[in-house]
Amino acid sequence: MRKRLFEIIEVAKENDRWSQAYDFIMIFVIFLSLMPLTVKEQTPFLNVVDKITASIFVIDYLFRLITADFKLEQGKLSFVRYPFTFMAIVDLVSILPSITFINNGFRVLKVSRLFRSLRVFRIFKSFRYSKNVALIVRVFSKQKDSLMVVIWFALGYIVISALVIFNVEPETFDTFFDAIYWATVSLTTMGYGDIYPVSTIGRIVTMLSSFIGIAIVALPAGIITAGYMEELEK
Repeated sequence: MRKRLFEIIEVAKENDRWSQAYDFIMIFVIFLSLMPLTVKEQTPFLNVVDKITASIFVIDYLFRLITADFKLEQGKLSFVRYPFTFMAIVDLVSILPSITFINNGFRVLKVSRLFRSLRVFRIFKSFRYSKNVALIVRVFSKQKDSLMVVIWFALGYIVISALVIFNVEPETFDTFFDAIYWATVSLTTMGYGDIYPVSTIGRIVTMLSSFIGIAIVALPAGIITAGYMEELEK
């Protein structure tokens, strides 16, 4: 019976209608649980929704805990290790804010808001119910070496660009952090326009940085696309 329960609560396989139904219900409950975060003032209805969805999450967490040996395949040790796995921690963090006993009348508004904001972690629970998300995770896992090279290259670009612009136009950039911020925004080609060079040499540096930034941003897109197509072919 535990084996069948494990098969149902895991990502649905083809022709397993019970598992597919469970995945669909859980995704619906996850997004339903985020409703209280869309408004500033809580209503009795939203409080009920929050308690019901939290209860479902608790049941789902218990189901996964009692079938952890099938997931981790480490015998009785699986029941000890499962609560410390990434998704189990996400599950627990998403549940705790709904079962906290903090009273709204206490002067702990900031703390209660922190607990409330932690409910956003529920969105990560939906990842385990999507085959496409699992596929993308495999792509990132297999391409991590190439992506790390791009990340280091981007960080190097940001630091070098910041150093150059900070020394070329010190009157515009009061601190080195301002230069780092400018370089990061230039890399992503967002260009907020709140900090920008005004001298000719500063603008030349900006143009060169923008061209390099476009190339750097394009690299991970190409790597991920190639990895994604490779996984689809498999």
